[in-house]
Amino acid sequence: MIIRSISILVFFLLMSSCGGKIPGADARKISPNPEDRVQKNMEEGRGFRLMGSGKKKGGEFDFASSNELWRASLDTLEFMPLALANYSGGVLVTDWYSDSDTSNESVKISVRFLSNEIRSDALVIKVFYKNCSIDQTCKITDRSEALSAELNKKILTKAAVYEEENKSKNKKKYINEALKD
Repeated sequence: MIIRSISILVFFLLMSSCGGKIPGADARKISPNPEDRVQKNMEEGRGFRLMGSGKKKGGEFDFASSNELWRASLDTLEFMPLALANYSGGVLVTDWYSDSDTSNESVKISVRFLSNEIRSDALVIKVFYKNCSIDQTCKITDRSEALSAELNKKILTKAAVYEEENKSKNKKKYINEALKD
């Protein structure tokens, strides 16, 4: 017991004799206001906020079900099997698709999201065609001009409709809650 208490005492003496202070422990340099300390930490990149305002350094991510562009893209391409759907990366890629009429030709579509806003430059759509001959030699070509413009228009139109529906739902909900009070 005596040895344990002596070793603890020696430990504290050694720690206090190091001469170093605890960094940031000078109360004259630290604001007593917690909001000021949080703001300073955020500016220096030493903190994060779970649900708050402030300067956002990264992208703004919504849930996939609340992103109108994402939903409209999935609805537009629902007839094609998806090879990749990465919401956080902002990419949709379909698998090769061929209807029953043309067995030697198939199409693959990739949609890249550049923004969550519904605008004409928010999407980059690529359309690839694969033509295979009888001896299974295939040629893949990028023919994005006409079909990608048509898909872009269709996706943006659906996304605008979804956005209007969401606004009207939120407005009705807010009005109903205000009337209850």
